[in-house]
Parts: sequence; structure tokens; C-alpha cells
Amino acid sequence: MRKIAPLAVLALAVTQTAVSAQTMNVQSLMDDGYTVAAVTTSQSGGAGVFLQKGSALVYCYVIETPTSPTLATQYCKPVK
Repeated sequence: MRKIAPLAVLALAVTQTAVSAQTMNVQSLMDDGYTVAAVTTSQSGGAGVFLQKGSALVYCYVIETPTSPTLATQYCKPVK
């Protein structure tokens, strides 16, 4: 049982990180106090946005569609 407990904690931490990465978007991060640190462009037509809060850095890939009046966050990932 002692060997299972650390594995269970690790599995829970990984699951929580994956869930929060799926629910993060540029707006939610900015609402949480992140600021835009840099913006990059992509050949596929999207843009990369680096957001920073203290030493935490997150990369978000955003896309634009012809029918949408706003940009949409496709995904966000913490940068390590």
C-alpha cells in the first residue's frame, strides 16, 4: 500500500494538469493575472501567444476563422 500511494498522488497531479491545460485559454489566463510576453506567427495561419505571470510562462496557440469575429484559443501549454 505504501508503494501505491505515491503513484496515486502522481497520477492525480498529472490528471489535474491535463484537465487544467484543456480548460485554459488566453482570456482565462489574462483574467488570472497573466500578461502577454510575446506573440509569434505560424505558417498555418495561427499565432502563438506567450503569457507570463511571475516566473510562470504559458504558450497558447490561437486561430482565426473567416466566420468568427474573434480569435479562438486552440490550446495552451505551460512552458518548462
